[in-house]
Amino acid sequence: MMTSLKIAFLPLTDAAVLAVARERGFAEEEGLAIDLVRTTSWATLRDRLVFGQVQAAHMLAPLAVAVTLGLSQQPAALAAPYKLNVNGNMLVMANDFARALEPDIAARLADPLGTAHDFAAAIGLWKRKPVIGVVHRFSSHAVMLRYWLASAGIDPDRDVLLRVLPPSLTVEAMAAGEIDGFIAGEPWGSAAIDAGLAEAVAIGERIWRRGVEKVLAFRTGWLEENPDPVDRLLRALARAAAWCDDPAHHEALAHLLSGPRYVDQPADLLLRALDGRVVARAGDPPLASPDFMLFSREATAFPWRSQALWIYSQLVRWGMVDHSPAHAAQAAAVFRPDVFRRALADSDVPMPGASMKLEGAVELPLAVGSRRGELTLGPDRFFDGRVFDPERLDDFLAGFPPPR
Repeated sequence: MMTSLKIAFLPLTDAAVLAVARERGFAEEEGLAIDLVRTTSWATLRDRLVFGQVQAAHMLAPLAVAVTLGLSQQPAALAAPYKLNVNGNMLVMANDFARALEPDIAARLADPLGTAHDFAAAIGLWKRKPVIGVVHRFSSHAVMLRYWLASAGIDPDRDVLLRVLPPSLTVEAMAAGEIDGFIAGEPWGSAAIDAGLAEAVAIGERIWRRGVEKVLAFRTGWLEENPDPVDRLLRALARAAAWCDDPAHHEALAHLLSGPRYVDQPADLLLRALDGRVVARAGDPPLASPDFMLFSREATAFPWRSQALWIYSQLVRWGMVDHSPAHAAQAAAVFRPDVFRRALADSDVPMPGASMKLEGAVELPLAVGSRRGELTLGPDRFFDGRVFDPERLDDFLAGFPPPR
């Protein structure tokens, strides 16, 4: 007998693993009938999960932490036993604004620290606060944007205006002159560039290599009460993720996602993120960024609790939550490596032996201890060279000026 699950998602390239699990039969082989519920905004998706309209959701990792900490409209304990992808977002700005930046776009994207300082100077030339769209206050992109802006002395709460809008409305808002740029998951940055509205200014993969993005989130109570369907779903997703990461499947994946049921954008636009080819300015040849978005390799799916704590550190840094041992413990507990290990214990998925690690410490591919199979972690450096030690959270927070 099939088990039915409803899973909410947003029309983004990084919903790929869920789409493939359903369409390629991986979920069905695990005895699951998954109904993917297309949703327009992250706020609506959050509510669908919190109020039990769906059993699981394709969710922004910081949003899962924020809801659990009571920072969102309806507090609820959420659990994320699986990461659906790392990286995959892009900051784009209006052509007029981008003219004040490094004209060699390859050099611009390769040097996020220098570009952040150029961005600070461009704000002065703009003669008003630039309006930058973010898809949610607690989005991975908004957290990275704040981190990146602050590296050049830009106060994201004073020197720019951050405006929340759904990813699918970002291009329309740029065309209407309502925002001067935005940071969002693909394919929306590429769509704005193709429309001649914007240029790429920074890509998430260069701000935090292999930075956490979307997770599969459940209500914690439901997850605890339903271990069998949770485990079967994670096994289906692991197979789907490996399929998605295979370059031989990228063209078919782009065509699948391009349909109205999923992203409803041209396949060639979607293919860029999958292949790691960034068209940063309309008419320019693509730039190679092979790690632009990952789904499976190098333990992408593993929910490191240290990454949940890094997200928490940024919420504390910007005064969104008070720092306390209890809050830190709550944040760390959102990511569930124990469930990941249980679900995939009999699979051939390599998995780390530890649940936390130093974030930002790996410069070159690194072989690490794994409970099953060989595991190599890819570079995970932050653009500013900082290293986050989850065991020294207070020291890390002390390295940032307090919010004004």
